Amino acid sequence: MYLGKYREITNRIATSMCLRVIILLTGLLFPFSLLAQSTPAQIMFVGCDHLQQVYRKGNPNTDAFTPRWQQELAEVVNRIKAYKPDLILVERLPADQPALDSLYTLFLNNKLALADLPDGRAEEYQLGFTLGKQLGLKKIVGVNAPGGTSQSILSNGHNIELYLQENARLRALVTEKYTQIQAGSLSFSNYIRFLNQPETVQKVYHLRYMTPARVTNGHFTNPDKMVDTAFVNPAYIGAELISVFKNRDYKIYSNIVTAQLAQQAKKIVVIIGVAHIGSLQSIFRDDPAYKLVESVPYLNHK
Repeated sequence: MYLGKYREITNRIATSMCLRVIILLTGLLFPFSLLAQSTPAQIMFVGCDHLQQVYRKGNPNTDAFTPRWQQELAEVVNRIKAYKPDLILVERLPADQPALDSLYTLFLNNKLALADLPDGRAEEYQLGFTLGKQLGLKKIVGVNAPGGTSQSILSNGHNIELYLQENARLRALVTEKYTQIQAGSLSFSNYIRFLNQPETVQKVYHLRYMTPARVTNGHFTNPDKMVDTAFVNPAYIGAELISVFKNRDYKIYSNIVTAQLAQQAKKIVVIIGVAHIGSLQSIFRDDPAYKLVESVPYLNHK
C-alpha cells in the first residue's frame, strides 16, 4: 500500500515538473516563434566600389559624369529597379541623415544637379538617389557606422606571410580591374557585376574575416584612433583585427534593422562597399526576420 502511494506521489511530482518545463519553454520560444512565422522582409545587398576613389582626374574612362558612365549607371539602376525595393539604404552615417534628406528632397524636385556636389560621383547619389527617384521613394536612409581601420595595420606576427600573400593576390586582382577601367576596356556595369559575384565576395570575406585569425603573437603597425589598443591581446593579433571589422558590421546591422522597423519596409536594397557584403550576409542569414535575395540575377538580367 505504501509503495503504491509513493508511486502516485512521485508521478504527480514528475507530471507537475514536466508541465512547468513545458510552460517555461513555451514562454521562452513564443516571441521567437512569432518572429519566425511572420513574413520575413527581403533584403538585397549590392556591393559597390567608392566611385570617388575610382575617378582619376583627366581620365574620362573613370569619370561617373561622362555620357558613357551615365548610361552604364542607368543600366545598373534599371536592373536593381526590377527588384522593386521599398527602402534604399546607403553607406552614410545616421548623423548625416538631415543633410542626406535635404539633398534628396532637392534632387526629387529637380533642384539639384549631382555634378554640383563635391562628392557627386559617390554611389549613394549616382545609384541610391537615382533609383529612389525612379521608384518614387520619399527617403534614402544612411546606415553606415563609425569604426573599421586599414588592413595594413596587420603587418607582423606568426603566419603573417599567409595574410600578406592573400592580400597581395586580391590587390593584384583589383588593380587589374582598375587598369581595365582606366583603359576603357571594362564597363562600369560589368565591374559592378564582377564585384557582386559570389567568388569575389568570398575572396574579400576570407581575407578580412578568416585569414587574419591565423596570425598570432604580433602587434599593430600605426593603428588609428578606431582601434582601442588598450584591449588588444598581441597573442591574438589577427583575431583582434577581425573583431574591429566585425564590430563595425554589427553596428551597420543594427542600423539596417532599426531602419527597416521604422519604415516598415518589405523589400530592402543596401548599396554598400563590397568589403562588408560577405560579413553582413552571414549575419542576416541567422536572422529569421529577413530573407536574403541575391543581387547577381538582377545585375545580370537585361
